[in-house]
Amino acid sequence: EGAPASLVASGCTLIVGADSTMAASVSEAARSNPKVRFALVGASFVDSKGGATSLKNGSIVDVDASQAAYLAGYASAGMTTTGTLAVIGGTADNVTSSQMDAFAQGVDSYNLANGTSISVLGWNNVTNQGTFADSAEQVQSLAADFISQGADIIMPVAGPVGLGAAAAAKSNGNTLIVGVDTDWYEANPDYSSIVLTSVMKEIGASVEQAIQDSVNGKFSS
Repeated sequence: EGAPASLVASGCTLIVGADSTMAASVSEAARSNPKVRFALVGASFVDSKGGATSLKNGSIVDVDASQAAYLAGYASAGMTTTGTLAVIGGTADNVTSSQMDAFAQGVDSYNLANGTSISVLGWNNVTNQGTFADSAEQVQSLAADFISQGADIIMPVAGPVGLGAAAAAKSNGNTLIVGVDTDWYEANPDYSSIVLTSVMKEIGASVEQAIQDSVNGKFSS
């Protein structure tokens, strides 16, 4: 329905949904148009009840940002002046949790290599339990709480709502942010002065590869 249906009507042979919020509409269009190819970036196709499913004309473009998140954790551990970092998740799914866990593992590696004891608020990589929020307001509130506990670098793995953490960091004046998905220095000029680095998914490259595969007869579900 919606945008996917209009693209089918336009004669598109491959239609790509760029995030999990499009999973339901793209899946519905894929079920209704089995001769058209569909791809979802970082999300699974779902059935009419919302359960994960596979479709012969549906390809999942998996984006693994956990390696970049690991490096961001290591870098943050090397830059903190308080010895305390923080990470906040958006949707409590495997993609988000894996990045939060990787960030904490990066900090652990830094500690092991340098004999330090830098801590991470918001994620326990022993229990794999973390702190999550589903709105910019909640993220901002959690970030402010972590700042009060000494965190001077925060990574909000929460997409656009993660900007709530940037707002809390900027108002504090002594806190840096690790951006996610895109280059936050370029994408969010209001907060560029507090962006330490960004964990980028390179979705553009993934979509380009999906298109090449489709054109070259390598499309696979």
